[in-house]
Amino acid sequence: MSTPLEQQTDEREALQSIYEGDTNFKEIDSVTFQYKYGEEDNYKSFLVELKWGENYPDEAPTINMNTFYNRNLLPAVKEEIQTALNTEATQWLGCGMTYTLFECLKDNLEQLTAGQPESAPAVVAVDDGVGALKISDPDGDAKKKEPKKEQLTKAQKRRQWERTDHKGDRERGWDWVDLVKHLSQTGGKHDDAPTAAEIAASNAPALHPLNN
Repeated sequence: MSTPLEQQTDEREALQSIYEGDTNFKEIDSVTFQYKYGEEDNYKSFLVELKWGENYPDEAPTINMNTFYNRNLLPAVKEEIQTALNTEATQWLGCGMTYTLFECLKDNLEQLTAGQPESAPAVVAVDDGVGALKISDPDGDAKKKEPKKEQLTKAQKRRQWERTDHKGDRERGWDWVDLVKHLSQTGGKHDDAPTAAEIAASNAPALHPLNN
């Protein structure tokens, strides 16, 4: 009876002969093989990788569906394909089964990929209300509501500085009226001005006594 290693050698040579010229088949190393299903640009296309262990074919090969090529494959579809391979493998323990497993998927390809869309699903923006949430910031809101200060020119700032006590406050009595100055401008002029009676008298014609 041949050993697992001898069986592997024979099966490897058989696989190389069967799949010669088939670009979908690829031998990664002496115990790892891949087969690609479907067209390259088809969203239903996927790749299966089988790796033999030391005791293969007395034990099933390791099935890998997590290659980068399968990045678009739905998890449910991956699981269905892997389940189908595991079920088939249990029937062929002790016999070279790599070719049988690859061909098994070909026969059931349409059924196994029925749940896989033919193109990338459209991305729909979902408003779950999170974007509408807003954390209230009282200090930030107060800053926003503060009126914008008027920008002063350098000359205006200098005049404002001169009118204040350099602390921002005007000096006490800044708006008081200078009484002496005010009287000199108003009261004195009224004292010297002729009254209305004096003006009328000065304009009246002089009366001369009649000659007797």
